Amino acid sequence: MNFELRPWQISAIKKSTEWFAQKNDKRFLINAAPGAGKTICASMIAKKLLDEKKIERVIVIAPRREVVKQWSEEFKAVTGRTMMRYTGEIDDYDFDVCSTWSAVENLLDGFQAICQKYKTLIICDEHHHAAVSAAWGISANKAFIDSKYVLVLTGTPIRSDGKSPVWFYYSNETGSLTHPQNGTYTLSYGEAVEAGYCRPVFFHRHEGNFKVVLDNEIIAVSGDKGVKVDEKKHPKKLLRSIQKSLDFYTLARKISDERRIDLNCYQATMLKWGIEKLDEARQRIPNAGGLVIAPSIKVAEYMSKILLKLTGEKPILVHSDDSNSEDKISAFRNSSKKWIVSVAMISEGVDIKRLRLLVYLPNPQTELSFRQAIGRVVRSTDKDDDSSAYVIMPRHKIFEEYADRVELEMKPFFNNEKIKQDFKRCPKCENECKVDENVCSECNFEFPVKKTIFKNCGKCEALNTLGAKNCQKCGESFEITYRIDLESALRDGGIARGVEIDEAEVQLSEKHYEKLRKDILESGDAGMINLLKKHPKELLAKFSLYTRKYYK
Repeated sequence: MNFELRPWQISAIKKSTEWFAQKNDKRFLINAAPGAGKTICASMIAKKLLDEKKIERVIVIAPRREVVKQWSEEFKAVTGRTMMRYTGEIDDYDFDVCSTWSAVENLLDGFQAICQKYKTLIICDEHHHAAVSAAWGISANKAFIDSKYVLVLTGTPIRSDGKSPVWFYYSNETGSLTHPQNGTYTLSYGEAVEAGYCRPVFFHRHEGNFKVVLDNEIIAVSGDKGVKVDEKKHPKKLLRSIQKSLDFYTLARKISDERRIDLNCYQATMLKWGIEKLDEARQRIPNAGGLVIAPSIKVAEYMSKILLKLTGEKPILVHSDDSNSEDKISAFRNSSKKWIVSVAMISEGVDIKRLRLLVYLPNPQTELSFRQAIGRVVRSTDKDDDSSAYVIMPRHKIFEEYADRVELEMKPFFNNEKIKQDFKRCPKCENECKVDENVCSECNFEFPVKKTIFKNCGKCEALNTLGAKNCQKCGESFEITYRIDLESALRDGGIARGVEIDEAEVQLSEKHYEKLRKDILESGDAGMINLLKKHPKELLAKFSLYTRKYYK
């Protein structure tokens, strides 16, 4: 099969093979933006080395099973060679091998045997997984010490924990890579957008207003203004604790009531915005898809139900507890379904080229995770792909800093949306039609009629369009405020998880905990007794600090 290589891939192939020929260093680094085409490039480098008889075997290590599957398919398409996928014992050394980083430790003897018996190229995909001091890095060093060449691929070379991946050196002053320039090929995201390899990305910072009930006080929390507390009512120590605990992003990941589908909850408002943008993208790319990254299985299931309610189409849901996740991802990739909802399954390396929109609500808050997630929706499909990528994320200071840096990498020209608002593309014959046309003038394809979603006014019950800000009948404001009481936030994780407790608070908790425990047990309150079972005494003491009953 002939592949039309991109200019950067041709340059990287040339530079890497020249570097390997010098025999100064057997390691070459490709640091290219997610979605730029690293897999094809690496497979072509392997093919060239195989054709020149410089290597006899190829071993690929990738971040997850779905990516391993993609590697075996694309590698065979480029080289014509079968690549075996292993997670257990390697029982056949007559084939090239692909495995996950997590499986390396269990396959040490097999990898060592291949490297000792054959001239072997190791391809490390998303190499940041292999920190020098981490188990995977140590395993990689042992397994591949006898390999002839190592080709490292990454789009995010700096780990969030500051540790250095195995085989490469970093500057103590700047933290940047110090691997020789002749042994490195770099393609930034901004360069990839300018060359047309990746699409420009646009960020929607999604606001929300929460009200937390604390005793008789209402505390307002928003992404823009943070936590608004009456400073006169609380000592400085308590104020500091409240500021840490009532975090906007923590509340944004909380389900208000999982027993009923609330189309006005925070997650629903994110999805409503996403539905509008995806429908807009599908005017140009008829099979464009949307990805939701949720913080937990419970929230993912809830958001899937919201999508079904709003769109009438059941999304595909994938998570680690589902044994069929890989098949579901493959099915979504090859379908025209609109939405897939994921919990830490579709991130680095997973290639679904038709994805155009990301609803981002994860647990990790690292820049590495952020950029890897964006990489899922910025991949261009062909030369006629004039669409853009969209990310809907909470108005969260950390995410906004990451988004600002991504935007700065793009030239100002690309910070203007490129979608042709006046025309849509026929999914049958790809004819350009005016947006308001119901039938394609070339093939008579009937465009689906967009479903209008209505909502009821809580005051007068009048019907209003989903995006209305005020009731068209009584004028009632539809500004959404999410109300939670402190006990609910503690019980469901809105506050309890991640609370910082200093030494003074630990001592205070030890002093008052027994009285607090006795009163809770005597009260017979099932909810409070449940809290007593679930949470450590330091946290429960902090709860009593909030109520101010024991700390007088």
